Amino acid sequence: MHGMTKHHTTDALVIGAGPVGLFAVFELGLLDIKTHLVDILDRPGGQCAELYPDKPIYDIPALPVVSGQELTDRLMEQIKPFDPVFHLSQMATTVEKTNDGWRTITDAGTVIESKVVIVAAGGGSFTPKKPPIKGIEEFEGTSVFYAVRNRAAFKGKRLVVAGGGDSALDWALDLFAEADELTLLHRRDEFRAAPHSVEKMRALVADGKMKLQIGNLKGLKGTNGHLSALVLTDHDVPCDTLLAFYGLTMKPGPLADICAGAGVEMQAGLIPVDTEKFETTAPGFFAIGDINTYPGKLKLILSGFHEGALMAQKAFQYVHPDRKWRFEYTTSSTGLQKKLGVR
Repeated sequence: MHGMTKHHTTDALVIGAGPVGLFAVFELGLLDIKTHLVDILDRPGGQCAELYPDKPIYDIPALPVVSGQELTDRLMEQIKPFDPVFHLSQMATTVEKTNDGWRTITDAGTVIESKVVIVAAGGGSFTPKKPPIKGIEEFEGTSVFYAVRNRAAFKGKRLVVAGGGDSALDWALDLFAEADELTLLHRRDEFRAAPHSVEKMRALVADGKMKLQIGNLKGLKGTNGHLSALVLTDHDVPCDTLLAFYGLTMKPGPLADICAGAGVEMQAGLIPVDTEKFETTAPGFFAIGDINTYPGKLKLILSGFHEGALMAQKAFQYVHPDRKWRFEYTTSSTGLQKKLGVR
């Protein structure tokens, strides 16, 4: 499946599915603009849900305190009526101009044609941290993976999932039934994942349905990109597929390439925009949230929400050039309420 190009056509493409990218879907949806989103992470929420899901956030209007995960869950509920399409565990690598908009291609071979592109990529692209093992590149994409792109790749394998956070636990619990044998590897017998996931994992280990290995990964054994074992400090673990979740690191590279392809110059790793519509120098190419820059910019989720609202007004002109736009309040517009499924 993964070698096949998947082609999609939509009104708007949002690069980045953090809180600001998610709220942009709502603002666009109110204006009858359909949205696809691309994100390198395996779930929506961006760094908010991935790096500090339990950390309290205090400056979201009407929510005195909210965790990164709860904010993500509420935003997902809010945009549900608009049926956004998510392309997760994928990185947008090129964006090029077409006759009537933009063509975006991801590193998974997904092609998305859209009238407008909105970069909502926070501080840049998060890429997986790799285990510091010499020669690991030889195995990457064949028997070493940092995200689940294609579940079928793990079927019938002797799979080791390495890591102690939510991604590692979630995928271990999800894939143990498909793998021939699944081992969870972590350097210590304490986990940063949700307590109920840890309990579930320990129950499966007690039942002999999954193995738990405590130790440090020191090396790999195998030939021609195919693993045969993982080398730990004092012994080897038989393994033909490794799924490693060692956290994330910021990588500005892909965004710089995307902006160059769109004909937009970045400034100190940020995308300059105007403050009327948060559009770049390339018509139909917008940037909202922490990735953009303009005089007086504040890096707040709150500011990104505001930027998304103004961006959507301009996006409407590209997506529906033949329609006259009329501003309406959600409190009084029966049309908008119908869209939201509240009437």
